[in-house]
Amino acid sequence: MSHRNVRPLLRAGLAAGVAMTMAAQAAPATAAPAQVGNVQKAMEELARTPGVVGVVGGAYVDGKPVGTASAGSRLLDGQGGRIPADARFRIWSQTKQMVAVAVLQLVEEGRLGVDDKLGDLLPVVVEKDLVERADDVTVRQMLRHTSGIPDWYAGKPNPDGSEGDDPSFDVFDFTTPYQPLDLVKWSRGRPRTGEPGEKWTYSNTNYTLLGMIIERLTGHDLATELHERLFGPLGMTKSYLMVEPPDGVKGPHGHGYYPDAGGTLRDVDRFNAGYTGGAGGVVSTAHDVSAFQRAFTQGKLLPPELQRVLTDRLPSDSRTQGKSRSSCSEDFYITGGLAPGSIAMTFYSADGRRQFAMSFTLSVKPSAVEVDAGKAVETVFCPSS
Repeated sequence: MSHRNVRPLLRAGLAAGVAMTMAAQAAPATAAPAQVGNVQKAMEELARTPGVVGVVGGAYVDGKPVGTASAGSRLLDGQGGRIPADARFRIWSQTKQMVAVAVLQLVEEGRLGVDDKLGDLLPVVVEKDLVERADDVTVRQMLRHTSGIPDWYAGKPNPDGSEGDDPSFDVFDFTTPYQPLDLVKWSRGRPRTGEPGEKWTYSNTNYTLLGMIIERLTGHDLATELHERLFGPLGMTKSYLMVEPPDGVKGPHGHGYYPDAGGTLRDVDRFNAGYTGGAGGVVSTAHDVSAFQRAFTQGKLLPPELQRVLTDRLPSDSRTQGKSRSSCSEDFYITGGLAPGSIAMTFYSADGRRQFAMSFTLSVKPSAVEVDAGKAVETVFCPSS
């Protein structure tokens, strides 16, 4: 579930799963909301992007919908009708921000500390030698992707440590019930990406492990904890964590496609839930993911000192800021995720008053599509620009 961080107004600056290090803090705005543009128009423009099958999105101001819409089609080649505007979709690595909040709520409750060691919290990874230097890696480092633990996801990571285009697993294996420890094992033979705490290097393995820590400390599965801590209290009634195959997206929704070794497009709607979990397994809607992002950005989920564990940037962090500068009078920050079949992203204002969440289903590899989502934000929130 990639964190791909690229041109903000083209491939939308996807900073999947790490937007918690990018959310600016600001005092509540007092000005009245500006005029809002046409969300349907924005969706139709995005649906014309080569490689996009369908798109669904919703914009919110102060928790109220100002437009939900979809364009394109549910299935390939214009088949299946239009995606319902309130359809569920996979949010991929936006899941990580939710898992991070759950971990830090446990810290607030005194169940663990941010500087507790992985080896103490998950003895199995030491006993089975699954994570090198597990006795040195802290919760804080895993939350902030500075643990140096290699990523299990990519078949061949890029030189900068980010994910490569091709996953390390069979995208079309929809049925094998992989467990989190299976994924951690995949990373064991790979070289560490740095000393614990040395530098930022994205790794899905961090959040696979954090999900396991939540389950061990609470005695509940991760799906239950996310529901009780976030989905229920925030009114995210259509959100849930996929657990294992054949879990998928409930209700009518857009299907994504991915080319096989011979170049034939195959429907990957049943993408194996065993590959996702704490690293990217949440299914949500534009309404629900916007509700979460609003609550997080406005500091309603964590006390300030724990919020800063996620929002403070490292001096050595050289990533492009996950922020979209446009002709709008304010900046919009971006969180997102992508994996075979789709891209999901949420734009949000620094004061948490505005959100625009979208999901694109694809007929190409995610790396092969360039979505000008920033223009959609301008269409909706800056219609006079």
